[in-house]
Amino acid sequence: MLEPIEQLLFSVLQWLYGLLGDYGLSIIGITILIRILLLPLTIKQTKSMYELQRIQPKIKALQEKYKNNKEKLQEETLKFYTENKVNPFGGCLPMLLQMPVFFALFSMLGTTGTEPGLFPRYIDSLSETAAQQASRFWIVLPDITKSAGQVFSSEGVLPALPYIIFVLLFGLSTLLPQLMQPGVQAQQKQIAFLMGGMMLFFGWTVSGGVVLYWVTQGLLGVIQQQIQMQFYKGQEEHA
Repeated sequence: MLEPIEQLLFSVLQWLYGLLGDYGLSIIGITILIRILLLPLTIKQTKSMYELQRIQPKIKALQEKYKNNKEKLQEETLKFYTENKVNPFGGCLPMLLQMPVFFALFSMLGTTGTEPGLFPRYIDSLSETAAQQASRFWIVLPDITKSAGQVFSSEGVLPALPYIIFVLLFGLSTLLPQLMQPGVQAQQKQIAFLMGGMMLFFGWTVSGGVVLYWVTQGLLGVIQQQIQMQFYKGQEEHA
C-alpha cells in the first residue's frame, strides 16, 4: 500500500540530490516540500488546537457545574461546541491523513520492517568511496544510514556525539510544540514529557536520515505554530 508513495519520495529525493549534491540537504528539502504540500491540513490542525485551548476555561466551568450529572454534562458540552463552531476532533483527521506519507518516508529511509528501504539499498549498490560520500550529511553526520546506537556501539562516544545531539533535538522537537500550546495543563505536560522520552529512545534506534527529517519537521512545525498562534491572538485582540 505504501510502496507507490515510497517510490515517489525516493524519486523526489534523487531529484533533489541532483540539485543539492548532498542527501542530508535533500532530506531537509523533501521535508520542506512535504510540509508545504500538507500546509492546508497542518493549518487546520493548529487552528483546531487553538480553538480548543481558547474555550478550555469554559469547558472546565461546565464540568464543575454538572460534575454530578454526566448526561447533562455531555449534552451541554456538545451544545457548547456547536454554538462556538468548534470540532473537538478537528485536529485528528489532518494527522491521520499525514500518516501514510510519514510511514512511507520512514520505510524509504530504512526504518521499518526487517528489510532495508530504498535509500539504504541504493547506497549499498554504490562503490565504497561513492557510498561514503553519498551517505555523508555535509560535515555534520558521517553516515545518515546509521543510527546513534549503531555508531556508539561500534565507534564510541566521540564519533557518536553528532548523532546524540540530533537525538536530543529529536526529543525536543516532540516536546516543545506540546509545551508551547496556550493554556497547557499539568497532565498535558506529563504526557508531553513522556512522549519526548519515548522519542529519545526511538531516535537512538533509527537512522540519522530519519532523525534529520523529524528535527527539520519539528522545527518547521514550531515556527508555523507560533506564527498562527500570534495571528489568532491578534485577531481576538482587534475583534
